[in-house]
Amino acid sequence: MARSTNQKLMKASDIPAFVDDVIEAGCDICAVGRDKYVIGHTDLPPGAYEKKRRMLDRIEEAYGDRDFLKVEIVAYLRSIGRFVDVGTDGSE
Repeated sequence: MARSTNQKLMKASDIPAFVDDVIEAGCDICAVGRDKYVIGHTDLPPGAYEKKRRMLDRIEEAYGDRDFLKVEIVAYLRSIGRFVDVGTDGSE
């Protein structure tokens, strides 16, 4: 996704609504370990994938850049039980 130089920045207070919007769009979002999170949708045909991609693009546009909030997003996802812990070898 292209980024503009004047892009809006997401606020920490927007994290719960952001997560809700991603879930309502039909995409999964979960923390992986304590420092990463993923947003995904599995096994979608091309048309459905593009529809989800456009929905996620609109969500990103509405909330703005969130890269600097990664740790806070991970903490929130873990607090609501949306996480997977991995071992030191990368396994669960």
